[in-house]
Amino acid sequence: MQPAQDGDGRYRFAIVLIMVSSVGFSLNGLIVRSLEEATPWQMLFWRGFGVFLGQGMILIWTYRASLPSQFLRIGRWGIVASVLNGCSPVAFFFALTHTTVANVVFLMSAMPFVSAIMARVVLGERIHKTTLCAIPIAVVGIAVMVGGSILAGAWLGNLFATLTVLNFSIFVVILRYSRGRNMHPVLVIGGAVSMLFASIVTGGAVMLATHDLVLCFALGFVITGFGHWMFMKAAQILPAGEVTFLMLVEFVLSPLWVWVFIGEVPRLTTLVGGGIVLATVAGWAFYRLRAANTNNSKP
Repeated sequence: MQPAQDGDGRYRFAIVLIMVSSVGFSLNGLIVRSLEEATPWQMLFWRGFGVFLGQGMILIWTYRASLPSQFLRIGRWGIVASVLNGCSPVAFFFALTHTTVANVVFLMSAMPFVSAIMARVVLGERIHKTTLCAIPIAVVGIAVMVGGSILAGAWLGNLFATLTVLNFSIFVVILRYSRGRNMHPVLVIGGAVSMLFASIVTGGAVMLATHDLVLCFALGFVITGFGHWMFMKAAQILPAGEVTFLMLVEFVLSPLWVWVFIGEVPRLTTLVGGGIVLATVAGWAFYRLRAANTNNSKP
């Protein structure tokens, strides 16, 4: 499959979608730090419920009587994508439980490489030379951000972080493969899978105080639900490597929100490394959008 042409307005729109969703996802850390008593599994349940309810309501409103057929049309790979979508947060939470946030962020910065390689092998998808140059520079920025906090020997947490990378990369490649299909039902099924996992692990003890319940539900209903919807739309247009490259913005903004709203001052290396990543993404976006506008203006 070939990536969207530079002159295609859908390509520019997809860049905007993925950037907006990444900014939204970067608020996850702030919301999690604002919780008072919720365990990761209780958060997973209500986040999944928010996604399930919010995206389910949209599907019901949009398709009405034809709703069952929309679920059937996602096909077997859509089912796989749904399970991956529901399981990725589980692996992510396990990773955070068994290693440092720095380790997780650093390992997850490999996603652009992994997804680009998978898309190349499975789909024959080429990656633009600008992206090939930008990804290593951004990863250097991530390394600067977390380098002083990398923990050796946390093999179990690192393993789950690696599984998160693989899960999400496969998810993106499936979305690329399924271009032209309505994959919106994947979000609803993924939310149900998350709820099922959390219910099993907690033995059904998922109830929370009102404060935490509202935050976790809002996380799923608004940020995760609509963020993933925008992400999936963008992933059907942008090459896999570009999608996951732009997601690096989330890792940079997360500590900044906590700094602004909670007062946790980040280290100097976090600011310097984050600046490198943001400058790289901004430069990449400027170049690619400029190329798109130039090609689109040609007669």
